[in-house]
Amino acid sequence: MRIFAPNEVVAKSRYWYFLSKLHKAKRANGEIVSVNEIYESNPLKVKNFGVWLRYDSRSGTHNMYKEYRETTRAAAVEACYQDMAARHRARFSSVQIIRVGTVKAADVRRPYIQQLIQPNLKFPLPHRVQRPAKKADRALIIAQRPSTFY
Repeated sequence: MRIFAPNEVVAKSRYWYFLSKLHKAKRANGEIVSVNEIYESNPLKVKNFGVWLRYDSRSGTHNMYKEYRETTRAAAVEACYQDMAARHRARFSSVQIIRVGTVKAADVRRPYIQQLIQPNLKFPLPHRVQRPAKKADRALIIAQRPSTFY
């Protein structure tokens, strides 16, 4: 079972919470043998992650699928928790991550992720101020304002 938590104590607590939902088991009748952090095999490559989750809102329980573009699975889940808190005011305790998986570029559903996959993606560089190569070449007072558009 993969549990996403900020520390080991919260991870153990969430484990027993999810185990009691799946099986008829209590904390008193079981023992956690080990807790291991799973590291990403390729943490420098940007990937598309799909997160299936369920959360309790003020009106009821909702299932949801969200996509994130991150380098690691843990970063995608962290972004998901931040996104749920921002957009839906859902706290950490009310969000349950069901599954996290990598999504191929062809299978991406959300348009805000599809626009980042394009191979010829370019970003504007607004307000570029030209600076001298050495500090000694810098003038303290310049007669005209810098031209910041190109």
